[in-house]
Amino acid sequence: MKIRNICSSDYQSVISVVNDWWDGRDMAKLLPKLFFDHFSSTSYILEEHGQIAGFLIGFISQSRDKEAYIHFVGIHPKYRKQGLGRLLYEQFFDEVKKRGVKMVRCVTSPVNKTSIAYHKKMGFSIEEGDLCVDGISFHSDYDGQGGDRVLFVKSLV
Repeated sequence: MKIRNICSSDYQSVISVVNDWWDGRDMAKLLPKLFFDHFSSTSYILEEHGQIAGFLIGFISQSRDKEAYIHFVGIHPKYRKQGLGRLLYEQFFDEVKKRGVKMVRCVTSPVNKTSIAYHKKMGFSIEEGDLCVDGISFHSDYDGQGGDRVLFVKSLV
């Protein structure tokens, strides 16, 4: 496996597989090309034999210079549960830490129990929200009406 920075030319390759990796859900709309153009130094592709096995899109906040944000992570279904997501996260943590970042944030939907468990396993804490269901605190309408989100934070210090 090889990890490298993402580049603009990776856009079509990622977009062409991302919906399939999410069982047909329309996830491609969450990945505009601007992420590939403007955040390549903190976003990564994981390849095996020239094929995409996974990717991570992340960036350092323009408003909070000691914070970074992981926007999207995807692992090909046949490579899941092999620690590849952890490799991508650790690559991101190492890079942003070198740039003075002290905290990493990300979000997920409260119904995405797999993502919630994974982020907790990776050392993220859940920020207290205004609602709690099944022991999971979340922020109602965070991303507009019906856009409830679990907010995660991880200290790098």
